[in-house]
Amino acid sequence: MPDTPLHDLVVRADAALVDGRLAPAEIGVDDGVITAVAAAGSGLRGRETARVDGGRVLLPGVVDAHVHVNEPGRTEWEGFATATRAAAAGGVTTILDMPLNSIPPTIDPGALRVKREAAGRAAHVDVGFWGGAVPGNLGAGALRALHDAGVFGFKAFLSPSGVDEFPPLDAAGLDAALDELAAFDGLLIVHAEDPDVLDAHANDGGPSPRRFAESRPPQAELDAVRRVIAGIRRTGGRAHILHVSSAAVLPLVAEAKAEGLRLTAETCPHYLTLDLEHIPDGATAFKCCPPIRDEGNRDLLWQGLVDGTLDCVVSDHSPATADLKLGFDGDFGRAWGGISGLQLSLANVWTDARRRGIGLELVLDRMSRATADLAGLPHKGRIAVGADADLVAFDPDAAFTVEAAALRHRNPVSAYDGRTLTGVADAVWLRGTPIHPDGPPTGHLIDRPAEGSTR
Repeated sequence: MPDTPLHDLVVRADAALVDGRLAPAEIGVDDGVITAVAAAGSGLRGRETARVDGGRVLLPGVVDAHVHVNEPGRTEWEGFATATRAAAAGGVTTILDMPLNSIPPTIDPGALRVKREAAGRAAHVDVGFWGGAVPGNLGAGALRALHDAGVFGFKAFLSPSGVDEFPPLDAAGLDAALDELAAFDGLLIVHAEDPDVLDAHANDGGPSPRRFAESRPPQAELDAVRRVIAGIRRTGGRAHILHVSSAAVLPLVAEAKAEGLRLTAETCPHYLTLDLEHIPDGATAFKCCPPIRDEGNRDLLWQGLVDGTLDCVVSDHSPATADLKLGFDGDFGRAWGGISGLQLSLANVWTDARRRGIGLELVLDRMSRATADLAGLPHKGRIAVGADADLVAFDPDAAFTVEAAALRHRNPVSAYDGRTLTGVADAVWLRGTPIHPDGPPTGHLIDRPAEGSTR
């Protein structure tokens, strides 16, 4: 077939996830971009070739739109080198970094430049950045300046964030942020817990995970989501609800979508795979905000994911040092709240999805396609002509036992330590080039695409 073009790379797969279904395929790649998607046996030619067989499947790389890298300022908690190595090891090829827990927080273009400099010399996967909306940067065009500098949207807390340099927005601040963002169609992403409800249910902590969960009840999420919905109804703007832990908010989200409001929502692997009934007293590795809830709630979250009320799944990787996470004698009130789950996200969700009879097609739709679309990245999260060749050879049947000390995160703390998971990323390509987590960093820094751009 002399007229067949010679691609830089051809990947032949017994099963590839294309257009929402798994089927045999050949993928041609040139200059890091997918330029051909053909049926198996089409005879694509490549200067280099790879074969995905033996029960493995070819998937688009996971796009994790909610990662706290913490560098600079709290790099002892995590950093771009360790976070992106962990991402690659788990089949994640793109991350979006949250604007807080680093110092300075990403609340102005200067802080964004500092963050980009830190990531640029260390990233093993592609990295983009969220900006922050805090009381001190509202008005006078500050959010627009950060938007123009390339952030994908703006995170706000409605209750205390846990770090003093990233304060929450009160009711007036939320309205002001939504007004400002609506003027240029910016996206507000919201940690939605109502502070008045949290204050009314505050307790003295201690070792009981149930008592901790009672201090952050579903009502806190309900009231906060109602405020966000009212704000986008008033402004016509866009908002995204972060890390939904309570299934009680699902009807609110569904009703807002049915009304035509531009609202999306996410949940996380820990809410889909863990439950309050199986967290031992004093096991603060499981502490996160909002909290892990009961088994019945977990089942309803899965329903919301399947029916599309929940748009996507993200890790909310929020690490800390072992002392901060485990060093308070099992006191849930004092330990740092966050789950280190970046490397295990895909395996975690797939393990429970498989048990529930849910296919890889839906899992990758919610963890790759939907997260890429949330960020406005149509060239990520899918195997299609014109998309970046971010690919994963994934063995859906391979089982392994999590060892926290063996994970590539900076600190050996994991709520999943000792858990048996299924699904291993055997090989990962970033823009058509194999990622070697122990090799030099080859990731790119990415910005929000310009208006009308497809890349």
